[in-house]
Amino acid sequence: MSIIKNNNKSLNQETLCIHAGKTKGDHKGALTTPLYQTSTFVFDSAEQGAARFAGEEEGYIYTRLGNPTTRELELKMAALEKMEDAAATATGMAAVSGAVLSFVEAGDHVIVSKAIYGCSFALFNHQFKKFGIDVTFVDMTDESQLSAALKPNTKLLFAETPINPNLVVLDLQMIGDFCQKHGVLSVVDNTFMSPILQTPVDFGIDIIIHSATKYLNGHGDVVAGIIVSSKENIGIIKSTILKDIGGTISPHDAWLILRGLKTLSVRMERHCKSAQTVAEYLNQHPMVKDVFYPGLQEHQGHKYLSSQMRGAGGVIGFEINGDLDAGRKFINSTNLFSLAVSLGDAESLIQHPASMTHSPYTQEERLAAGIGDGLIRVSIGLEHTDDIIADLEHAFATIENLNTKNN
Repeated sequence: MSIIKNNNKSLNQETLCIHAGKTKGDHKGALTTPLYQTSTFVFDSAEQGAARFAGEEEGYIYTRLGNPTTRELELKMAALEKMEDAAATATGMAAVSGAVLSFVEAGDHVIVSKAIYGCSFALFNHQFKKFGIDVTFVDMTDESQLSAALKPNTKLLFAETPINPNLVVLDLQMIGDFCQKHGVLSVVDNTFMSPILQTPVDFGIDIIIHSATKYLNGHGDVVAGIIVSSKENIGIIKSTILKDIGGTISPHDAWLILRGLKTLSVRMERHCKSAQTVAEYLNQHPMVKDVFYPGLQEHQGHKYLSSQMRGAGGVIGFEINGDLDAGRKFINSTNLFSLAVSLGDAESLIQHPASMTHSPYTQEERLAAGIGDGLIRVSIGLEHTDDIIADLEHAFATIENLNTKNN
């Protein structure tokens, strides 16, 4: 992995996953940073309390405004993304809304990738109308569409890459250059890659967000988000939307993510290796119409593996030959896979985007975004690939038997 400067020392990401962000304090010699499960912090005097509220003295006041456990998570993520600071949030959607609403207001215009996570789409397409914020959805694989969407009041661009759920890869260098040229703030969702596989700041991206629920935590027991950016931007986010709307993380969830991050680099290596094996299996299966995975040479995003991404990730999209009902029967026929939305867990997960994660889209909107009725998304976990493939083979055989009986 790439070398990252941290406190004037050259440390690799594998090392940063374990050591970055650790703060000095009276931890009684504990190896692991303690869980500071407290709502508020005691002042030595009224004068000290006043000084902290006035910003004249460093120190903790109230956990919504900051907490030692949460702070270690923020500093670790800032180091991993090679940026100055970070803000931890209660959910991935709190990261999306916090990163965007902190910088736009009524009358502003936002450019958004036409295919994004369903709830992010609902935020931009439905909720922003209430606040008088204009949104244009464009195909960001086409730079001419970006240029055509630009308006005098364009304030911010939002994208995710690879795109959920069809794994379209966007050119971050093109997006970063476009935003810098036109003075547009860029926000990129890096959830599918994690900082181990992709660091968008290398391409001029201003703000990076994660659903920390996914790979960062990696154990399926936390819902959280992360925003990473400059100190100035994070200061604005923390002092406005996060402080006043209140979508901040709990110390316990921050502590669990810190635990998960220690093995992030090892897990991502395994996720990528296993997903490549499964994608190649699916790509050769006669019942599969198409496979969406950047690790396959014929995939649109494969060319970015050497220049932008350090791996293809652990999520695969694929379409089977058949209708919506066939897709549901296929999912119901798996045993090892857990039928659940989310990704990045130790367990392999399977879901149907059209009726689940991307149901906020209308059918017309889904098809325009390249999300067909028969698209299935799998998150490849840490099980042995022989067992994962055997479970998929069982599901294919079940569907084939049903088709034979019906005919």
